[in-house]
Amino acid sequence: MALFPTFFPMSTINKPSWLLAALEGRSLYEFGAFTMTFPLLQTAPKGDGHPVIVYPGFLTSDLSTLPLRLFLTSRGYSSYGWGMGRNYGRGIDMTVGVPEDAISLQRLEKVVEKHGQKASLIGWSLGGVYAREIARQRPDLVRQVITMGSPFNGKNPEATNVQALFEKFSGHELSEITPELIETVRQPPPVPSTAIFTRTDGIAAWENCVEPESDYTENIGVVSSHTGLGWNPMVLWILADRLAQAEGKWSPFDRKGIKSFIYSELEDESWW
Repeated sequence: MALFPTFFPMSTINKPSWLLAALEGRSLYEFGAFTMTFPLLQTAPKGDGHPVIVYPGFLTSDLSTLPLRLFLTSRGYSSYGWGMGRNYGRGIDMTVGVPEDAISLQRLEKVVEKHGQKASLIGWSLGGVYAREIARQRPDLVRQVITMGSPFNGKNPEATNVQALFEKFSGHELSEITPELIETVRQPPPVPSTAIFTRTDGIAAWENCVEPESDYTENIGVVSSHTGLGWNPMVLWILADRLAQAEGKWSPFDRKGIKSFIYSELEDESWW
């Protein structure tokens, strides 16, 4: 039996176990790994310098994405935070999704105008839900979307260990989410999309964090905590690889060679 079972029907999704939640403390060690491997990460692919906007997770701010953005800058990108303070999950309408005034499309518009290039969007946890919805509303300004542990694909929105906190700070009940909205948010935005997930996620059920696979979507599994995804060296290498693709030349992540032992696919039952 696989230690972490493979993808199964959404109706059976449960929130992560107390053990996985307790293991989230390993994100501190992952940060240590980031600092130790930063010189090695400088061998990761470099890109063309196009702008990248990073959206933070629930209850965090641009400070939490600073290590990630420093890495992106080292790879030659013009990296930006979302510029909206702490992410409390406010502004989300549980019947229609994320309206424009809740995500400030002006940030994206100004960045694209400044650089004269489409921007790539990276979203961590709840920030990935925002990033996908922004790309859905303005695909003409977005090159690709990459999410990290973002629970956008679930018929059980309550499969999370932060439900009470989310409802307290956002002012919304997860039970208010309509089936129609779930189906809308589940659909990939009309740009290439990569979903990074971890079967050892202690915050959000990993099954809620994966894309329906198609010619322009992919899922990449890593060994990581949820709270350490933004500085986990394995994740950063994926980001460098995905962002380095030429505009209009997107292709799925190559798992050949040693990477087959590091990164999993959705159907890899025995991989953990």
